[in-house]
Amino acid sequence: MVRIIGVDLPKNKRIEIALTYIYGIGLSRSQEILKKANIDPDIRCKNLDDQQVAKLREILDQGYQLEGDLRRFEAMAIKRLMEINSYRGKRHRLGLPLRGQRTRTNARTRRGTKKTVAGKKKAPKK
Repeated sequence: MVRIIGVDLPKNKRIEIALTYIYGIGLSRSQEILKKANIDPDIRCKNLDDQQVAKLREILDQGYQLEGDLRRFEAMAIKRLMEINSYRGKRHRLGLPLRGQRTRTNARTRRGTKKTVAGKKKAPKK
């Protein structure tokens, strides 16, 4: 099993896809990294030799912000928006959609699942 930047890459997947398990690497960035390292994208993770793994680690360490550093950077950006009291910061604080989506319906991802409340019966007037 290959371990890069604290992430175990799946053994039986192609290295091109396996690199996307690292936070901050998508398919296009994965292809770019493999081109820099001169590694065939179709090779399986279990077939990588130590030299290729070392080359991947070296490239990822020097040129990219990944995993914990990237998560911390994003959290700080959100915290900054909340501190300066911007519109997006307020929406983050309230847990509502940020980018103009409707909230009357279809906001389940940000607002959470629907909680139905039974209607109160009014006491009869005397």
